[in-house]
Amino acid sequence: MTSLLSHLVSLAFFISFILLFSSASSNEERKIYIVYMGAQHSSQYPTYELHLNLLKEILVNCSPSESLVYSYQRSFSGFAAKLSIDEAEKLNEMEGIISVFPSKTLKLRTTRSWDFLNFPQRVSRNPALESDIIIGMIDTGIWPESKSFSGQGLRPPPRKWKGACVNMTCNNLGDYMLSEPSPRDFQGHGTHTASTAAGRTVSHANLYGLAKGMARGAVPSARLAVYKVCWLFGCTDQDVLAAFDDAISDGVDIISLSVGGDIAADYFQDPIAIGAFHAMANGILTSTAAGNAGPYRGTVSNVAPWTLVAAASSIDRHIIDKVVTGNHVSTLGASVNTFATKNMNDHPLIYMQGNATILPGDCTALPDINIVKGKIVLCKYFSDEIFSTGIKGLIFIDDSSLDVSDLYPVPFITVSSLDGLNLLSYINNTKNPVANIHKSEEVFDSEAPLVASFSSRGPNTITPDILKPDISAPGIDILAAWSRVAPVSGIINDTRVVKYNIISGTSMACPHVTGAAAYVKSFHPNWSPAAIMSALMTTAKPMYPSARQDELSYGAGQLNPVKAVDPGLVYDAGASDYVQMLCNSAYNETMIKMVTGDASSCSGSSNGTVRDLNYPSMALHVKSGKAFAAKFLRTVTNVGGARRCRYKAEVWANHRLNVAVNPSKLKFSELKEKRQFTVSVSGGPLPGNSTAPAMVIWSDGKHQVRSVMVVYTD
Repeated sequence: MTSLLSHLVSLAFFISFILLFSSASSNEERKIYIVYMGAQHSSQYPTYELHLNLLKEILVNCSPSESLVYSYQRSFSGFAAKLSIDEAEKLNEMEGIISVFPSKTLKLRTTRSWDFLNFPQRVSRNPALESDIIIGMIDTGIWPESKSFSGQGLRPPPRKWKGACVNMTCNNLGDYMLSEPSPRDFQGHGTHTASTAAGRTVSHANLYGLAKGMARGAVPSARLAVYKVCWLFGCTDQDVLAAFDDAISDGVDIISLSVGGDIAADYFQDPIAIGAFHAMANGILTSTAAGNAGPYRGTVSNVAPWTLVAAASSIDRHIIDKVVTGNHVSTLGASVNTFATKNMNDHPLIYMQGNATILPGDCTALPDINIVKGKIVLCKYFSDEIFSTGIKGLIFIDDSSLDVSDLYPVPFITVSSLDGLNLLSYINNTKNPVANIHKSEEVFDSEAPLVASFSSRGPNTITPDILKPDISAPGIDILAAWSRVAPVSGIINDTRVVKYNIISGTSMACPHVTGAAAYVKSFHPNWSPAAIMSALMTTAKPMYPSARQDELSYGAGQLNPVKAVDPGLVYDAGASDYVQMLCNSAYNETMIKMVTGDASSCSGSSNGTVRDLNYPSMALHVKSGKAFAAKFLRTVTNVGGARRCRYKAEVWANHRLNVAVNPSKLKFSELKEKRQFTVSVSGGPLPGNSTAPAMVIWSDGKHQVRSVMVVYTD
């Protein structure tokens, strides 16, 4: 079995590199560009032929068929092709082209987590409708043999499903498709995210005894359509856009994408924003991850207002570890160390002292592996190469990531800088320093939920007055299904094989939000993507500012799926509302018409701002040191079950803000009735790099419809 697994892993690496190099043109000056043309338009040519003809007009010494990588034609129009810079510029100047941009490589961004969200296994469900929900997972693929994806007891997929099973045997839980040569998951990431969103219930799931319990997704009877776009080298823009093109046409209800770029990009040069816009126009909600570039401001990379963006936060189970030195002193830290504690089996403990070219504590450039072989190494910096040197363990000094427990091929622990100094003192004052890193254990974390240190923060750098991330969800130490051929730690020389694994990231938060959205949709199948977003955001459990978090990091607060089924009021929006927001953002009307494929236009009489988008949260970017005043126009729809009801506005605001709601009372006489109101905010000068929060809560005695507000400066 081990031999077979190693061959499969080797094959996966080989295939990944073949795919990577095959993406490059034989002409070194050419690279892959995405040519986006908006919605499908009528033409004298079929879409594929149209794309070839456009290429024929601009290509030099290359045939259109050799250049074309993808023709997007099922849900929107565009293509990916190998082009020179000059050829790309010529295309960009042609009529009917919205944008031309280089394809980038994007990055991939639970037994206890659902219980922590007060979402128990026996929660009230709508089984018939839940079984008809199809979640499109765009990721690294899936390991279908996992018990989390058993199709036992499920009827065939719903009639609305128009997709197909490609290069894999599929079951009634879902189809696994879109990939060459196979959608099988060799990395584990896609299997983990899919099982978090919609995995079947599996008892006694654990990682070497850690986090033992019942593994399950939010909607265990929902269906999964898996689109593999990510490989060892990452996820390319052209593959992501192809997955959106297929998923929309296939008939999925929700798209989940734990992927993102390094920085936020213009909406129509961002494949996720492009694909998600067309998904929204077809009634499909896209759930995405904020990114793992925190704790720095302005690092959230998925920011389109028609997407639901998840930050990562902690749950009340934290996995810790300890290292015991030869003087019997125990030092606590964080790690997922699965290796059994071996008493009386201490190893030499060393610290890289550095020299003229190497910094003290730098374990990235080892002059001789024999220096570290057979030893536990204390490091301030390291790379994965050190795990191939024969070390017996690694102690990492890092104050910034003590809230996250990482997993490596050898015993590992992260400690604080103060504890690092104490360990260094022990090394320098002991003739033969030794240490033993123990197996990890679980402890209760009473402070949860707190935003993860790695979780990307706002503000939104593309549209500053739209708050992103939208919501926070569990993303630290999450146990879920894993590929049986993927290294547990993601590092090549790790030979451990597991069915379930513990990892962290906004990638783990995203499928929690996806699953919750699917749960809401199973009760309200006709709700728009914006209505589902609103329900999740306005019912979120409040989180509060501190030295390490604020509204720019957690958005509306902690996900609360059960409450979201009955939000009372929703802030609804459709394609026309997002079009008006784009108009208010100074996007070209001709471009907008091409994107939508209809007669959408910018109202000439409108003097609106992006703040007029009917969004469930409110953000205001102001200049530091100057007084400010602004208004937010909002409309709510009654979905609370009672035809006749009255809501009253309650306001909480930071002492530096003056917030008023007009009118402050709303009366509804029918379901689906709409009422409009205005929120005004003003205040004195705010210092630089600061935030001032507020919230508006509409209450009818049963429902609490909470909208967060944040005013911030650079």
